[in-house]
Amino acid sequence: MRRPIIGITSLVLFAIACGSSDAPMGSGVYGGMSKGEQLYRMNCVLCHGGNGKLGFNGAKDLTASVLTKAEMTARVSEGKGVMQPFKNMLTAKEIDAVVDHVRALAKKK
Repeated sequence: MRRPIIGITSLVLFAIACGSSDAPMGSGVYGGMSKGEQLYRMNCVLCHGGNGKLGFNGAKDLTASVLTKAEMTARVSEGKGVMQPFKNMLTAKEIDAVVDHVRALAKKK
């Protein structure tokens, strides 16, 4: 049981490391996307999917979330279960942008 979690966590960390770049976020693959969507695609898509419904490794369907914005912000900051905390990887402003994007996914349902 522990090996799959370690392996998946390693993949997530690898994906995050590969997603980091000194290039401006408005260029290349992420051009035309909001800052929140860019950050979501770099950090969250692996488990939650592009539309928020993937559910890989126990990830919740973000389009069905009943959490408040404050609760979502805390969840992204602190993590829960297998989901890592992002408070040391993203600024408060970036976390807020990701949460705004996730909340918009529920409206596109």
